[in-house]
Amino acid sequence: MLGKTAGGLLWMFRYLERTENIARLVETGHRIALTRPDRAETEWASVLSTAGVRQAFDAAHDDVTAEAVIDWLLRSPDNASSVLACVESARMNARTVRTALTREVWEAVNECWMTLRADLSRKVTMRNLPKVLGAIRQRSAFVRGTMHGTMLRNEIFDFSRLGTFMERADATARLLDVKYYVLLPTAAGVGSPLDNAQWEVILRSVSAENAFLMVHGRTRRPADIAKFLMLDKRMPRSLAFCYKKIGGNLGYLERDHGIRMPSHDLAEEVCRKLDSASIESVFEEGLHEFLQDFLRMNAALGAQIETDYRFVK
Repeated sequence: MLGKTAGGLLWMFRYLERTENIARLVETGHRIALTRPDRAETEWASVLSTAGVRQAFDAAHDDVTAEAVIDWLLRSPDNASSVLACVESARMNARTVRTALTREVWEAVNECWMTLRADLSRKVTMRNLPKVLGAIRQRSAFVRGTMHGTMLRNEIFDFSRLGTFMERADATARLLDVKYYVLLPTAAGVGSPLDNAQWEVILRSVSAENAFLMVHGRTRRPADIAKFLMLDKRMPRSLAFCYKKIGGNLGYLERDHGIRMPSHDLAEEVCRKLDSASIESVFEEGLHEFLQDFLRMNAALGAQIETDYRFVK
């Protein structure tokens, strides 16, 4: 496969996953702000920081308000990482690799783009926010469903999955980091009713509330929730689950090509780090420090895959 095609597939699915993750981040910020109306501005500022767009937002706005942040993250033409910009980039990449996709996958991507372009053609009101965020998640899931149901399990599928899980792992780590490093006002708040309510919001934001209930029952200790979202390989948005899939897809590429690349060793290193970690050791090291190290390694893996498989920009 040409490096340009491999890169187009990986980034197409990274952008699609990013649209959903931004929607989940907005939903998380909205719910947490509702639990702390006296600190709403701080909550939305932390959401911008998590999305990595705080500096650009500040350059374009005088104040941080819910309406301004939501518009910036979902549809602002000045934000290259908005949902609208990401879905347009996903469609552009899909057009580039059109011959590698099934007709159903291409149509799903195109319908996703048309639907979200219409939904985001004007500012989203608070009343319509849940509906729009739901549409973003549903359209992203629809593309993944058609991919699973129609695409051959070959290197095309592998690069698509790599894009999905690298982006998802990044988003889960950022969600956890914004909760425990930015949103919690003081160390004295750990274990308080407010702290526990915020952890429950994080669970809902990754659609993990019922799954957590099945595994841990009604006891919702922050340590159990953090462990579930980081180290539980049964949870499809956990860091460990994502890297199990990343390692698997890189393994398929190694088998099919007969070549082991440096990116395979790097992914294996991340898998070992997650396999050997316990939630006690993570909290002893510092959750923020652990997550920041993970984010650096995830970014390094993306750059190494781009080098190994000669993506053409």
